[in-house]
Amino acid sequence: MSRAVTLFTGQWADLPFETVCQKARSFGYDGLELACWGDHFEVNKADEEYCRRKREMLAKYGLKVFSISNHLVGQAVTDRIDQRHKNILPGYVWGDGDPEGVRQRAAEEMINTARAASTLGVSVVNGFTGSPIWHLNYSFPAVAQSMIEEGYADFASRWIPILDKYREMGILFALEVHPTEIAFDIATARKALKAVNNHPNFGFNFDPSHLGYQGVDYVGFIYTFAERIFHVHMKDVAWSDVPAEAGVFGGHTEFGTTGRYWDFRSLGHGNINFEEIMRALNRIGYKGPLSVEWEDSGMDREFGAKEACEFVRRIDFPSSNISFDAAFEK
Repeated sequence: MSRAVTLFTGQWADLPFETVCQKARSFGYDGLELACWGDHFEVNKADEEYCRRKREMLAKYGLKVFSISNHLVGQAVTDRIDQRHKNILPGYVWGDGDPEGVRQRAAEEMINTARAASTLGVSVVNGFTGSPIWHLNYSFPAVAQSMIEEGYADFASRWIPILDKYREMGILFALEVHPTEIAFDIATARKALKAVNNHPNFGFNFDPSHLGYQGVDYVGFIYTFAERIFHVHMKDVAWSDVPAEAGVFGGHTEFGTTGRYWDFRSLGHGNINFEEIMRALNRIGYKGPLSVEWEDSGMDREFGAKEACEFVRRIDFPSSNISFDAAFEK
């Protein structure tokens, strides 16, 4: 099918935008998925002139852009706000740190992100939503179902107004289903969709790495939400087939620590079955970019990013438009 292969710049935000463009071109990528942090894409600066300069810089290196991503601000829209958020939010969103004020400013910034996307000329914003009920994930002390429903109602009350603005602007919001979000597996993704009344501008940034180690059917996710796959992240993860010191919850260890049950890996070095993912994407007719989110604590990132681009090109086979045994009838 020859889908565009892009590089998500979130893990490269320590480098200037032009440097990332240079490297992505040298690694063989078709384009970038621009993170809204560092100097890669600054929402509060994204007027016509700013976006024109970004497009020109991309064109200078033969690159395209299909989406932007604002995971960090999106996280604060529905979260229980604490010191962690101050470390990831722009100062003007954090403000005085009052939790409700942070949430409201984050919501406004996510609307501004849609405006910026429109000005840049892309139609997809990827990101997180946060969750007011992640802390209730393990049901002890026993969690009343009403508490879960209240959490989804809070999520809906904060995100439906944002999504309505996205609809007005013709922009899609793609939630990256992920632990700590309102949707972190198939069951909770269904609940999230129901909560926002199946809003036409709410869908998913499919990333199998956040599903596989949880035991979630990541290929089944594609089929379950075929009409809602707005964007695709290519990221691998490895998990152990024997007991480990730090289990699924990570044991408060850092990524890359020996003894973890799971860890992110460069593409092709983990447990994810990407051939089945490609077959599923072909079956649902997904034609958007395949965006490499490169994370591997044990590998040089430039080596890994280049190898990952080659890996995606190798496995992105086109679907067939004939039955393999049709020739028997001739």
